[in-house]
Amino acid sequence: MKRLLPFLLFVCLTSFAGRGQLTLRQISIGLNAGGMNYLGDLNHQSMLGKLNMGYGATVRYLIDNRWSLRVDGAYGTVEGGNPDYIARRNLSFRSHIYEASLRVEFNFLPFSTAERQYRWTPYIFGGVGMFHFNPTAQYTNGSGEVVEVALQPLRTEGQGSNEYPDRQPYALTAPMMPFGVGFRVKPNDMLTFGVEYGFRKTWTDYLDDVSTTYVGSELLNRYHSDGEAALLADRSGEVVEGYVNAVGIERGDDSLDDWYAYLNAYVSFRLDKVFWFVGKKRCDMKH
Repeated sequence: MKRLLPFLLFVCLTSFAGRGQLTLRQISIGLNAGGMNYLGDLNHQSMLGKLNMGYGATVRYLIDNRWSLRVDGAYGTVEGGNPDYIARRNLSFRSHIYEASLRVEFNFLPFSTAERQYRWTPYIFGGVGMFHFNPTAQYTNGSGEVVEVALQPLRTEGQGSNEYPDRQPYALTAPMMPFGVGFRVKPNDMLTFGVEYGFRKTWTDYLDDVSTTYVGSELLNRYHSDGEAALLADRSGEVVEGYVNAVGIERGDDSLDDWYAYLNAYVSFRLDKVFWFVGKKRCDMKH
């Protein structure tokens, strides 16, 4: 996929340059809504996992009836907890996701309302992008209040400590690679409806703040005297008698980076038709 995407981007940009001036009929704008979910150390089992609402917008440039180039932005929430076989860890997280990407699409069928064209088609897409995340967790403090805490500043796996120089604090903005499949229908020249399921390959293993091994409460209390880091790094004592983890025990799997996905339905509008429709309504109001 890494080798294919630069080639697809090159093909689309070359085609765009060869076609001369961009016209409004080649541009569409769209809105989408659906569910985001997460795959990582706290959810190995389900491709759909727990879906949380997501929203997005798209600007698409139609190169021809097979290829298009699009810019996307989306917002959503992902979360994860322990599947049954590792429930004693009692770890969980929640994070808002903000993403932006550039993508290439390929329609399997020539897609248009013209004669001898198809008004529907399956398609695939791939691209490059960036996303921002900030994992948090909730716990009940001594006053009985439920508190939500950002996990990255707590450095729950000893990131940035003298004892673990190979573990550095992770960035909250990181690259990702969106790719997936979709299906679209075009009832007329103005509108397109579709559904899409896309994965996001990331290059961080800390989307869920879980990656390596436990470092122990003694070290964490040395750097965070309020005890909050130690409390949220090992929560096994909340569900079993005594803490079941010790320094060096696996907390996560650092051989695999985290992923997230977005399943959505969308509608898009051809820009020249939108302007025509708005202009027509204004003329009707004047008369």
